[in-house]
Amino acid sequence: MTESTFWSKISTQAKSEHRPFFTMAPMEAVSNTVFRQVITQACAPDTFFSEFVYAKAITDPDTKFPIHGRLYMDSREKTRPVVQLWGNEAADFGTAAEALKKQRFEAVDINMGCPDSTVIKNHGGSDLIRNHQWAQDVIAAAKTSGLAVSAKTRLGYSKADEFKDWIPFLLQQDVDLLTIHLRSKMEMSKVPAHLEVIDDILKMRDKIAPKTLIQVNGDIADYQAGMKLYQEYPGLDGIMIGRGVFANPFTFEKKPKSHSLNELLSLLQMQLNLFDDFSTHYDIPRFPSLKRFFKIYARPELGATDLRNAMMDAKSTDEVRKILDDKDKYLK
Repeated sequence: MTESTFWSKISTQAKSEHRPFFTMAPMEAVSNTVFRQVITQACAPDTFFSEFVYAKAITDPDTKFPIHGRLYMDSREKTRPVVQLWGNEAADFGTAAEALKKQRFEAVDINMGCPDSTVIKNHGGSDLIRNHQWAQDVIAAAKTSGLAVSAKTRLGYSKADEFKDWIPFLLQQDVDLLTIHLRSKMEMSKVPAHLEVIDDILKMRDKIAPKTLIQVNGDIADYQAGMKLYQEYPGLDGIMIGRGVFANPFTFEKKPKSHSLNELLSLLQMQLNLFDDFSTHYDIPRFPSLKRFFKIYARPELGATDLRNAMMDAKSTDEVRKILDDKDKYLK
């Protein structure tokens, strides 16, 4: 356990409201300053996680996985995200965490669950599930900074029941927060999340590391689904939502409301403006990366399928704006 009060403050505030804390998952090319601000405008979680950041790249700009704006903070953001680091070299995590501390970040999270083949080939993400010593060493190195240290993992690499050995091992490392995606690496997202193991995980926590907060991730669509899970498993401390934001940017609303197409498209306009501003600082991400977001706003149930298709053919943010200015001709 670190001396940081970052996660305990978030948890204490949530508990005072009789709920778990909610976070938005780290997602590559998604969880950057632009989309964090869009979700904040819609309805913010208790805190955000950053995109995946290669630990070595924070102090070595010549790595093959450079930062490219992943740590950029817009002046309009009120709080700094938890920085999710990946890699397997302990020294890189030590120097990265120290550098982040100087940049006034308060918390780091260690990626031990990413199933991406490139990350695994470079011994990061869920490859750490197969290499316990690396996992232990990078946690210990990150802790030397004094920042809050958490880890995000899966139940196992090949099979879900690997959690019976893997989760106790991680709990023995005494992290501030352990986030568990309730599937194995090999299962990806092809099977339902294994909610049935939550009770076992909570018992492990209570026995091995009672001060470690437990957060779960996987198949949790929105705030209401998170609250339902919390009511079934009141020992949980946090709920992480990832893909749910692509179904509903208002996913963290405590009281769900109906949102018009105009409300959704105003969020898209905001994202276009923020994207253009971000592009004045960094050349990456480029326009095609925006297209994955169009389905969030131009929704079929609101008669906007043709509008979305038109935007998918656009080549620039200005072209998208022109389509939006003329949106009525695309709506059914």
